[in-house]
Amino acid sequence: MPACITRHLCAEGTKVWLVARGRQPEGTIPAAHGAFPVPRISIHVTQEGGRAIERVVTVDGTTCRVGSHPSNDLVLDDAQVSRLHCSLERGERGWQIVDRGSLNGTRVNGVPVRDADLPPPTPRIELGQSSLTIVEQDSVQAEDIPISPGLGDLVGTSIAMRRLFGMVTRVARSEANVLLEGESGTGKEAFAMELVRRSERADGPLVIVDCGSISSSVVESELFGHVRGAFTGAERDRVGAFEEAHRGTIFLDEIGELPIDMQPKLLRAIESGQVRRVGENQTRQVDVRVIAATNRQLDREVNDGRFREDLYFRLSVVTLRIPPLREHAEDIPMLVRTFLSRLGAQNHAGMFDAGVLEELGRHRWPGNVRELRNYVERALVLQSPTAGFQPTPSGAPPAGGAIDLDQPFSVAKRTMVEDFERRYLTALLAWSGGNISAAARRAGMDRMHLHRLVRRLGLKDQ
Repeated sequence: MPACITRHLCAEGTKVWLVARGRQPEGTIPAAHGAFPVPRISIHVTQEGGRAIERVVTVDGTTCRVGSHPSNDLVLDDAQVSRLHCSLERGERGWQIVDRGSLNGTRVNGVPVRDADLPPPTPRIELGQSSLTIVEQDSVQAEDIPISPGLGDLVGTSIAMRRLFGMVTRVARSEANVLLEGESGTGKEAFAMELVRRSERADGPLVIVDCGSISSSVVESELFGHVRGAFTGAERDRVGAFEEAHRGTIFLDEIGELPIDMQPKLLRAIESGQVRRVGENQTRQVDVRVIAATNRQLDREVNDGRFREDLYFRLSVVTLRIPPLREHAEDIPMLVRTFLSRLGAQNHAGMFDAGVLEELGRHRWPGNVRELRNYVERALVLQSPTAGFQPTPSGAPPAGGAIDLDQPFSVAKRTMVEDFERRYLTALLAWSGGNISAAARRAGMDRMHLHRLVRRLGLKDQ
């Protein structure tokens, strides 16, 4: 990656972006490849928009999107079908259907579902005034995916991860915008870095903008810049992230947090390649590739009206879904070894014997790879993989200890409230892998209030 890094801070001292320039490391040795079967299904449409028809669509791959928008794999001409209605996904247990927050819902064999395993042999799916049946076919193609257990800083031997490595290698060479989707802690930023390293823009600037950490009042200035006097506190001209990224790449992390009123301005900048600083009439031409990431399901946000459809499709020319760790738990031993190596603690590998690794494989890892990395660090500090292990939080923390009647009521209450806050927030941050925005959403509280609580209690929000 580029050697020189310049940090920019906003007025509140929050990190907004990194600008990096330099040369890409010398060429990477091409990975060996292997052939794996590709799932195939036939979708028989028997009714569309209330009209009886006979149409068969064959889809190869592990995901099939269904809806009324032309970008879907199966497009239905039905006014009661949402633009991004549902998806068919091939999991370990077979094919599943996931409703993407559609307006009129999804039914399987007459039963309304949000997500469900599809019962064999030919389940009937109803969307709006359309009906279709699914028939699984034999895998007739072979997918060429890397055998190498890693790609740059990314590691994994599971088919899911190696398939993703192959996609990153192919997509990196293009100029297409990329949307990285995945839960908090899955490593979306690491994937973005690999996309940049292997692109034609590797020698250009890389600008990272954390949309979740920027105040809504200054987000336009951070993205597009401002001129002196544009607003109170604008004491000098400032270049925005898009101008900083000229002839390079801009990485918009947590894009789902971008305020709805800023989304058309971002769309205009991406489509036109022009930006205008706040307080200025002149437009400036920029040449930028956009990589965005989110832990939200943006298709559902589109259906719910919280994210603009046109911006979603502009960002998701290519969508890469980063699987949660629980979907590729077979990679845990390699990840543990990798973290030990990066921490210079290879001689502690004996702490993580077969029994410990088996227990780690049963854990749900709500904080994903970030939570696993934090666990390894804790285990090293405490010199015990058992003491360093925190089980998956589920539900509310347990009740406090015995009541001490020798304490005044106000003191006892304050002590118990602080103990509750500490235990609740510790479990919450473990679930989110330290992601404050995701933790605040789950807890139903304001992000800045949560941030202040974490700091007051001396907890590490990473």
